[in-house]
Amino acid sequence: MTAHGHFHWNELMTRKPERAKAFYKKTIGWTFSKMKIPDGRAYWVAMVKGKPVAGIFDLSPKMFKGVPESWMSYLAVDDVDKRVKKAVKAGAKLMSPAFDVPGVGRIAMLREPGGAGVGWMTPAKV
Repeated sequence: MTAHGHFHWNELMTRKPERAKAFYKKTIGWTFSKMKIPDGRAYWVAMVKGKPVAGIFDLSPKMFKGVPESWMSYLAVDDVDKRVKKAVKAGAKLMSPAFDVPGVGRIAMLREPGGAGVGWMTPAKV
């Protein structure tokens, strides 16, 4: 498990996941494994030599209107629910309440006081 406070995961947030997959396959050599996220949509895990290295998240649903395409980084935290409460008190805005992804961990998405998006996650114990 990644230590508290260290970057743990990165994902590309895009409205065109197929285009992104083709680009990274051609340029970096990534392969992809499809998984379902809690709302039932597909999420793509980028792989190198059979190991997960990043994700591709589809921003096309209306609820993400106005969210720019970008890479999103996730910090590992010891207790995402406790840390989110502290973050909100310190001026962060909660973009997505904490939710569980089986086999991955508990995740929340925030905007820190300067406006940058960041994910926090308590990785699942594997």
